[in-house]
Amino acid sequence: MPDYHDDLRLAHVLADAADATTMDRFKALDLKVETKPDMTPVSEADKAAEELIRGHLHRARPRDAILGEEYGIEGTGPRRWVIDPIDGTKNYVRGVPVWATLISLMEAGENGFQPVVGVVSAPALSRRWWAAKGAGAFSGRSLTSATRLHVSKVDTIADSSFAFSSLTGWEEQGRLDGFMDLTRACWRTRGYGDFWPYMMVAEGSVDICAEPELSLWDMAANAIIVQEAGGRFTDLDGADGPGGSNGAASNGLLHDELLGYLNQRY
Repeated sequence: MPDYHDDLRLAHVLADAADATTMDRFKALDLKVETKPDMTPVSEADKAAEELIRGHLHRARPRDAILGEEYGIEGTGPRRWVIDPIDGTKNYVRGVPVWATLISLMEAGENGFQPVVGVVSAPALSRRWWAAKGAGAFSGRSLTSATRLHVSKVDTIADSSFAFSSLTGWEEQGRLDGFMDLTRACWRTRGYGDFWPYMMVAEGSVDICAEPELSLWDMAANAIIVQEAGGRFTDLDGADGPGGSNGAASNGLLHDELLGYLNQRY
């Protein structure tokens, strides 16, 4: 199996640089915020962080392609870095500390591009998570000061903790009834949103989570971390990996039942 240590180490360097940029503007009274065509916000910090990461990658990995939320795709080839400079921009612009920079390296294979490295860095929470294919998932302050992550062993929906972002997307897709049935069947539900539920699935503090509308940059880093922690990440149709337009993550034991609920349509 390929060794991705150098790529993982680079991803940490990229995250360090992004953290310095985003924290410098977090809660700034003069932060500039615009509305994109899809009616979602983008701040000057989103743009600055992605530009910074792209600049580092151009120097360190000039042959690799780059896909980012703010500036799209550049380059071609079997290796592609996928960047969400600030996942949780709505939180960021309101001063809520639940946001993170998501950095992933994806490689082309028989089943299309799949993530092989992922780093999720949430500096306002003083937390970072990461994984590399075949090497496990970890959380900590650095590569040398880390704790290995493992998903939970909860094996019944009635005992499970379910995290989600909002209700609107489920309703728009005609999945709200199944979603509500799931919330009633679970032991506990919480609306953490964005990257955090996936990290809690990897840590074993949440058992299942799902979102109805996502982009690749929302999922790639999360997916490899959940998978390397022993869990499962698919779209709502059950295809493994972050290749769909939505996502579901679990400890693996509850995955089929999770998808069963969310695919109920009335």
